[in-house]
Amino acid sequence: MRQTSKIPEQIDPHALNTTSGQEAWRVLGIMAEFAIATERLRGIRPAVSMFGSARIKAGHPYYEKTKVIARLLSDAGFSVISGGGPGLMHAANEGAHKGSGPAVGLNILLPFEQGGNPFQDISVDFRYFFTRKMMFVRFASAYVILPGGFGTLDELGEVLTLVQTGKSRKIPVILVGGEFWNGLLAWMEDKLVGEGMIAAADMDLMQVIEEPEAIVEAIFKFYENRGFVPTREEREKMLNL
Repeated sequence: MRQTSKIPEQIDPHALNTTSGQEAWRVLGIMAEFAIATERLRGIRPAVSMFGSARIKAGHPYYEKTKVIARLLSDAGFSVISGGGPGLMHAANEGAHKGSGPAVGLNILLPFEQGGNPFQDISVDFRYFFTRKMMFVRFASAYVILPGGFGTLDELGEVLTLVQTGKSRKIPVILVGGEFWNGLLAWMEDKLVGEGMIAAADMDLMQVIEEPEAIVEAIFKFYENRGFVPTREEREKMLNL
């Protein structure tokens, strides 16, 4: 019996309307984002990447705590990196902008979304999420994760996966807001550890810290015997994310 090829059935019909030239230009655009962002951010270390909800308004306890944390980190000599948008990203940039270290905004271009917040000493615009996410990881000496939605959970999962698998260096991952995170952590213990999806030791990749001063102290304690400069092996990891 003659066999017929199934390849035509597997072709994305939309791909037929895209030329190889268009794809090549898209790849060049991605490369350009990497190059521009790396050049703009190369002098910001040590830095702390802060993630949190875009929907939290000024005056909310999460918002005010985020500003305090960012200001303390900035005054302690860190660059503070946020997504550059509204909500807790705005709070992080606002707090850092008032301190001695630079407030960094990694802005993503989205339809129907407002532009970056005005408290950015260094601002980089991205069209592609994965390019932006790499910059959050590549330049961070610590992560501070505040309450948030899918985007925040995505960043947390990305960071934990990279550290767990050894693709990124091990650095502090600090969750702020125990009441917000405790349910998720309990589920991780019960389901992920309990059913063998992760090792029990993987839960130690995160720590919950409430007080802003204690967050800064925990980051310095982590680095007190090694300094903030990445080792050669760690630099190689970051180059091969």
